[in-house]
Amino acid sequence: MPELPEVETVRRGLADHVAGRMINRVEVFHPRSIRRHLSGDVDFAGRLAGRRVRAASRRGKYLWLELDSGEAVLAHLGMSGQMLMRPAGTPDETHLRIRLHFADDGLELRFVDQRTFGGLSIEELTEVDGTTVPVPVAHIGRDPMDPAFDPEAAVKALRRKHTEVKRALLDQTVVSGIGNIYADEALWRAKLHWARPTEKLAAAKVRELLTAATEVMNEALRAGGTSFDALYVNVNGQSGYFDRSLAVYGQEGLPCPRCGRPIRREPFMNRSSYSCPRCQPRPRSGPPRTPGRTAS
Repeated sequence: MPELPEVETVRRGLADHVAGRMINRVEVFHPRSIRRHLSGDVDFAGRLAGRRVRAASRRGKYLWLELDSGEAVLAHLGMSGQMLMRPAGTPDETHLRIRLHFADDGLELRFVDQRTFGGLSIEELTEVDGTTVPVPVAHIGRDPMDPAFDPEAAVKALRRKHTEVKRALLDQTVVSGIGNIYADEALWRAKLHWARPTEKLAAAKVRELLTAATEVMNEALRAGGTSFDALYVNVNGQSGYFDRSLAVYGQEGLPCPRCGRPIRREPFMNRSSYSCPRCQPRPRSGPPRTPGRTAS
């Protein structure tokens, strides 16, 4: 699923190509792709016709187009959603679900989604902490790339979670934008195993972890995001290439770039977590042994 660098790559493309344009008409080809818009496809298309896009915005992994009506088109990319800019007359993609026609030069914004886990919906906007966001995004925390992100508040919030550090890192209400890929990469950089309990981590270590997450996501953003197949692309249909720089995620059995030990894969929340057994030792379970004593 796209994480912050991938979504930000798409947002920047939309900001360049869509902001300021007027929507002429809308076509919906699959009802599942607007299932979150409960009023249906006719209402969806009617409310967008004649509206002008003011901006392309993001919080964490959530992306939306602000409209001159004071509403927003919220995009859920899901596992395979793509937002593609195409000249009018370009052959339709196999999994084209929604098409927005623009009034000025015939360009189209196409929502393509092979697995139909994603979709678009029209949402009211609300103000949260001085920022305007769609109502369904109001509970999402700021991300480390947000200029208003408060690192010290995030450190305190993560240490209060009383859970495994990776679970806390993936909690979008605390720190948004970080998913499975960049959590594993940040934990490797900070030399932390994913199961370390948050309440036992020093504030300085949590600060180091958040810094590592910010650094790795910035590096991924400069590379256009991480693409493992053709399902993630930017608005021009181009894949990102940060997957070539991943240290641990998806690297099971390959040598750790830091120490050379084979990377391990462990089950985590119906997914996988990748780490180095030497650089990121598992936390000890149970009470610590008394020095000099032998277990019975």
